[in-house]
Amino acid sequence: MAATGDEAAAMDSISKAPATHSAALNPAASCSSQAEGPEDAAESLVQAPKKSSTNSDGGVETAEEAVEPAEPDINELCTDMFEKMALFLQGELTGTCEDYRLLENMNKLTSLKYMEMKDISINISRNLQDLNNKYASLQPYLDQINQIEEQVSTLEQAAYKLDAYSKKLEARFKKLEKR
Repeated sequence: MAATGDEAAAMDSISKAPATHSAALNPAASCSSQAEGPEDAAESLVQAPKKSSTNSDGGVETAEEAVEPAEPDINELCTDMFEKMALFLQGELTGTCEDYRLLENMNKLTSLKYMEMKDISINISRNLQDLNNKYASLQPYLDQINQIEEQVSTLEQAAYKLDAYSKKLEARFKKLEKR
């Protein structure tokens, strides 16, 4: 959550002058903390005075949080944190960009495959149409073949009947010859 208003001003003053800020919070310790150095000032906790108030909820006392003085190398820590956060975000964005590039390449390949399939289907359609045209041109000959086949089967039946009749005639002739 981003700091706004008074919080932002307090954070800015902490990062610029940690010794001055701790002196402002604890005037009694301001002389000793500046004299002792920033290391000792960072170790001591400064607590805000407790505020006791009686509430209408049955006499509940409230207290304010203890405030730690700013560390002297807060700027370095903030810079380090921002660099690491930038590196992390850059890695996340790079990964996302790579995912999108991969997806784009996959889409291009799929599009090429579909275009190849389209060309193949067009060729198949053209060849099928050619075959249909050739079949249509051969249809009269196929009809003639069917007619010839029917005539041959009729002729074959007639030949069988003629053969049977000739056998009967032969049998009669032999019968008449014997007499």
